Amino acid sequence: MKKINDWKDNLGIIYSTNPNFSKKTEESEQTPVPAEKIFLRIELDKRNGKVATIVSGFTGTETQLKELSKVLKVKCSTGGSQRDDEILIQGDFRIKIAEIVTNLGYKIKRIGF
Repeated sequence: MKKINDWKDNLGIIYSTNPNFSKKTEESEQTPVPAEKIFLRIELDKRNGKVATIVSGFTGTETQLKELSKVLKVKCSTGGSQRDDEILIQGDFRIKIAEIVTNLGYKIKRIGF
């Protein structure tokens, strides 16, 4: 089945006068794939009196950490941050994050479940 081109698909495209030019498309949502089995620690912590779920033990590049953090924040519909090989998700999402991370191929070590 052929996709019908929508005018929104062409926003942000720079057109070329080169007759051999081809439009490159990117996948809209890429999920990070682990290169190896990594044990992630998922634990609950209180930061300034508010509950936060912490994912630590990630051994990948900074961009992979940002991609994993973005996936977790989007799937949990909440905010958070990442730094120093840790992902902090606002709220108690231990079970949901454990399911998401396991489906992505990571192994987890549950702390405080």
